[in-house]
Amino acid sequence: MSQPVPPFAELLAQCTRSAVHLETRDVYAADEEDQDLKAWRAGELAAVSDRASWWNSFHDSVAAAVARGVVIQRARVVSSPPTECIRFKHACTERNLAAGEEIRWLPRNQALGMLLPAHDFWLFDGRLIRWHHFAGAGTHLHDELDERRDVAGQTAAAFRAVWDRAVPHQEFTIS
Repeated sequence: MSQPVPPFAELLAQCTRSAVHLETRDVYAADEEDQDLKAWRAGELAAVSDRASWWNSFHDSVAAAVARGVVIQRARVVSSPPTECIRFKHACTERNLAAGEEIRWLPRNQALGMLLPAHDFWLFDGRLIRWHHFAGAGTHLHDELDERRDVAGQTAAAFRAVWDRAVPHQEFTIS
């Protein structure tokens, strides 16, 4: 299971059908020097129409995959009331949508009865999992690839269950 993890862009470039991402944490450690976070806190986050100020290689990779016909979906399971981190992610989600991602949100209290993985992940073409390992405070530790077919099937089913219950970004509000 443990093997070198290629960059995200490389994994996405190899995709032919789908890439799905499940996020279940309420806190992802953001560098306090992050300019977008500072701008958002000040009520000055750059508009989505000002692509030159925020578009980056991640968005390039997503847009290229979508142009090839790859469906990219992200689902976020979030607590209520949301943390500052989740409010910030919500404010920046239009950027992901502009690149071609589909994004939905599921309030954690609506996830009762679901069996979800203990780690966030990307699942590429329903066969390759990129697990994300985080410290308790949200610092990203490392990623791990997993090609076990049974686990990929379980992971795909968990994502689909969340996706089916979740609310499209355009309909999801955060207070």
